[in-house]
Amino acid sequence: MPYKHNKNLVPVAKMLRKNMTAEENELWYKFLRLYPIKFLRQKILGNYVADFYCASAKLVVELDGSQHNTPEGVRYDTIRTEFLQEYGLLVLRIPNALIYRDFKTVCAYIDELVQKRLER
Repeated sequence: MPYKHNKNLVPVAKMLRKNMTAEENELWYKFLRLYPIKFLRQKILGNYVADFYCASAKLVVELDGSQHNTPEGVRYDTIRTEFLQEYGLLVLRIPNALIYRDFKTVCAYIDELVQKRLER
């Protein structure tokens, strides 16, 4: 059952693509854009916009700032993750601070997840 693409989110996705956070820029331009398996940025999935999406591995990568640690942020992320999981997607949440603290490990972990999910 394919998820519905919310056309109303197209302007939002374009704006988010144009105004990526510093952490999103770092991950995109130094790793995911060059990765041999295709990733998309700011991909609309149902009523949500995923930071990064790899269709072949059914993987969503989310970079989380401090707003994700609030009660409202946690509640929203839980609902969103449950929706995405209903479609067989794995949601990987990475704290923004980890991008700067241990970038190589983040990239290696994403690569490991992609490879494992492609083997299935």
